[in-house]
Order: sequence, then structure tokens, then C-alpha cells
Amino acid sequence: MKIGNQNLPLCLVLLSASSVWAAGHEEIPPTEAAATQQIVSMIEKSVRVEAGNGSSAHRDAHAKAHGCVRAEFSVTPKQVPEDLRVGIFAEARTYPAWIRYSNASGKVQDDSVGDARGMAIKLIGVEHSTSGTQDFLMINHPVFLVRNAADYVEFQQALSEGNSVKFFFPGLNPFNFRLHEFGIANAIRSTKAVNPLNSRYWSTTPYLLGNTAMKFSARPCGAASPFVENASPNFLRENMQKQLAQGQACFDFMIQRQSRPSEMPIEDPTIEWSEKDSPFIPVARITIPTQAFDSPEQSAFCENLSFTPWHALPAHQPLGGINRVRKTVYETISRLRHELNGDKRSEPRGAF
Repeated sequence: MKIGNQNLPLCLVLLSASSVWAAGHEEIPPTEAAATQQIVSMIEKSVRVEAGNGSSAHRDAHAKAHGCVRAEFSVTPKQVPEDLRVGIFAEARTYPAWIRYSNASGKVQDDSVGDARGMAIKLIGVEHSTSGTQDFLMINHPVFLVRNAADYVEFQQALSEGNSVKFFFPGLNPFNFRLHEFGIANAIRSTKAVNPLNSRYWSTTPYLLGNTAMKFSARPCGAASPFVENASPNFLRENMQKQLAQGQACFDFMIQRQSRPSEMPIEDPTIEWSEKDSPFIPVARITIPTQAFDSPEQSAFCENLSFTPWHALPAHQPLGGINRVRKTVYETISRLRHELNGDKRSEPRGAF
């Protein structure tokens, strides 16, 4: 394709168009940078305090892993509308991947405690990504419970004080109650999860898809795993171990296009994008082969991995305020915990 007097590869044209789209459709509040630094300071303090108490420095969220498993992420573009064949989804290809399943809490606690459950996917060997990887981060609920950076400051303050209810009800004035967010938190806590391989997961926040925006989701395919015991404090890990000891698991990876911007906001991840208005479209198949994943070496490898939505192709740039906060927070905390633990910080390269 020719622009001016230059012949540019089509991929660069698409990336340039993506950057222009992002700049024109994101709304960055003037106080966001200061709010992000407040959040970083609070989280960094909590990580340092924990490490100073004689334990290792852990993630500030999703601290308890149910396991890191090897997987393959196979793109099937023949099923994808041509205008959505962008970035990772542009051509048929199978990527090796690591998937980390987790509880969302910053505390390591019994799996019976109501909590969001995470599925973080890391594709390896991704050209044109500065990290060499593409991360897709999801939880088992379609929306997030915090709207923006300013609200996240209050959310983190409430967590730091050990009183999360204060975020939803910050005082006696009912006009300051966050009833919408409180409903989301209750829905997340009440969602039953007995086997990570049986749950559906959503991105909650939006991302670029070429010249439009998307959200993504992973939905189990095939028969549900029969391993659903829940008596042990670690039943999510144990049920996943039992399933993968005897057979594989799979997910359909799907994308949802932003079709009605006024009702599918970029800057508010507490609003669900209607599947009636824009159905999720399968674009890839995730296959998790039979395996054992509980060796000390693999567990240590899992804990040293860093996941962030900003490990991404420019064509899938994270969008919205919560993702912009994550860029700074995730980078800072990843560097800090690796430094405190004396671990090398690097992205996996090549095949397994």
C-alpha cells in the first residue's frame, strides 16, 4: 500500500490506523496520572510489607494459582469475518501457550471463599510484539467492578484498610453509594466455580481490533469435566489435576466487536456489552493436553511469569482507563516482586 511517496507494508498501515483510532476514542481524565501513582504507591507498600514479614513477595492480586498449564492456541481464520482478521487472528497458526488459573484475591485463601477466578493466557513466539508474547487476561465474570482510575484509588484504599465494603458505601450520603458496583461484586462472589476447566471467562475491558474495539472470552468446549468435588481448601487445583491426568480440555476463544459505541463504552468496564447486539465470534481453539503440572519447578516457573494486557501486538492495544492503570501498576509490581525475591524477570521464548 502506498501512502504519500512511501510504500508501506499492510501490517504497518493497520498498526498506524489502530493508533489513530485509539487516540480518537479514549477519554483520558487530567487526574488519571496522579490517581495511577497513588494506586502504585499503595500496592507497592503492601507488597513490601508482606515481603518484609519473612515471606516471598507475591502478586498483589491473583496471588493463589491453581496451576500453570501448557496449551496450544490455534487460530481458525476461515471462521472469522474478513474485517476481523487482524493481528493474532489474521492467519491460520498455532501458538504454544502457558495458561495460569487463579483466585483473584491478593490473599491465599480457601477456594470455598467467594471470589473471581482468573484465566491468564500467554502466547509465545509472537512477532511484532515488543515482549515476544501476547497475553489475554480474563476473569469468570463479564464485567469489572471499578469504573476508572479515580474510583480505583478509593477501592485500593478500602482494601488497604481491610474494609472493602467502604468502597461501595463510603459514607452516610446515599448519593455516594456505589450500588451498581456492589451488585457486580455480589454477583462475582456468588458465582460457583468448582473446576477451572468448566468455567467461562471474559476480558471485562476492551482492546483494539484493527480499526475497531473488541472484548474477548474463553468458553469451555466439549463435555464438562466430571471432577467437581469441593471439600478440600484447594479443590480447584485438585479437580484440574484429576481432569488433566486422564484427558485433555479445550476452550473456544471468542471476540466481540463494539457495534454500538454509545451502549458499549470504552471507558467503563462495569457495563456489559450486549451479546444480543454483538455476539461473540469463535476465532481460535485452546487445547490443553493431558499433563501433570504440580512439580516444584513448574510451580516456581509459574510464579515467576508476569502477565499484563500490555504484552500485546499494537493491533490489540488495551483500551480504557482501567487498562491504562494496569500498564503502570502491573509493570511496577512485577519488577518489584522479582527484585525482592531475587528472581530474573524475563518472558518465555520459543516452544516449551
